[in-house]
Amino acid sequence: MPVLTRLIPSPVVVDIRPGALDDLATILSDQRIAPSGRMAFAISGGSGQALRERFAPALPEADWFCDADGTIDGAVRLADSIKKGGHYDAVIGLGGGKVIDCAKYAAARVGLPLVAVATNLANDGLCSPVATLDNDAGRGSYGVPNPIGIVIDLDVIREAPVRFVRAGIGDVICKISAVADWELSSRETGEKVDGLAAAMARQAAEAVLRHPGGIGDDDFLTTLSESLVLCGISMSVAGDSRPASGACHEISHAFDLSFPKRNALHGEQCGLGGAFATFLRGDKEIAGQMTEVLRHHGLPVLPEEIGFTIDEFVKVVEFAPQTRPGRYTILEHLELSTEQIKDAYADYAKAIGS
Repeated sequence: MPVLTRLIPSPVVVDIRPGALDDLATILSDQRIAPSGRMAFAISGGSGQALRERFAPALPEADWFCDADGTIDGAVRLADSIKKGGHYDAVIGLGGGKVIDCAKYAAARVGLPLVAVATNLANDGLCSPVATLDNDAGRGSYGVPNPIGIVIDLDVIREAPVRFVRAGIGDVICKISAVADWELSSRETGEKVDGLAAAMARQAAEAVLRHPGGIGDDDFLTTLSESLVLCGISMSVAGDSRPASGACHEISHAFDLSFPKRNALHGEQCGLGGAFATFLRGDKEIAGQMTEVLRHHGLPVLPEEIGFTIDEFVKVVEFAPQTRPGRYTILEHLELSTEQIKDAYADYAKAIGS
């Protein structure tokens, strides 16, 4: 009988612990990712410089590039700079989501493996097969290979603004809603659900949802880091962002497009959007658990808590389905009118104790 299996693109090394960045050269050499020590580091022009000063002496064969500004033009410049720099074993994206997404795109363009070294935990993009970059039309998503390595130094994470860690919590917990939307679409439209991808995303969210610790605990930060990595891999398994993105992300995208100068962090919006979408789906007990945990970690559960009026939030929810044409979620399923969204929000706010 033939053995039926599938190959899943995933990192060859995932190192999550305090002090991991101090051992980066050894980690990459031992894993034969960068045996010669020739690495092209992609950093930002701001906080990346401080990290360069801190770690460059231990990496004498590395070159450092400051083109990673979160734009498609910056990613192309980064790729061109790396090409001109000579031979490298790997590209190292050292920074937050914008830097890592630029590095992903540039590494793909020059044909080198990417190692993502996260300096904050704001979202699940550090291990996803997608680079989200600003372009002339606004923002685009570009398919790229998964990182070959993930390094998360918890000491460095602690130095980032605490708001970024909180945002990562929101981006993970909302996967409960995203997977439920996927399963709803399967029942209503016949869309195929990849059971492994769904299980990975859901269990990642459950691990954070049910963890008793807080953002000051190494154990909680490790669980959050692992969950973000699993969410990224779930997208590779599915070949799509479906296990990680449903009505929660439609609502977040609608905030970004409707109020580009007032939008909150992606994970903050996704957490709020996921809790509200879960309530709309009728899973009121789960919505209550989600809002309780979000509040426990200092995340918003009401639009007023990120500077939006109820009427503005209603407009966001009304516009949200247009942000992902063809994606079926609870918002497309219910097709709520403006007044119905207002009524649903009033019920939600009352239920969670606004």
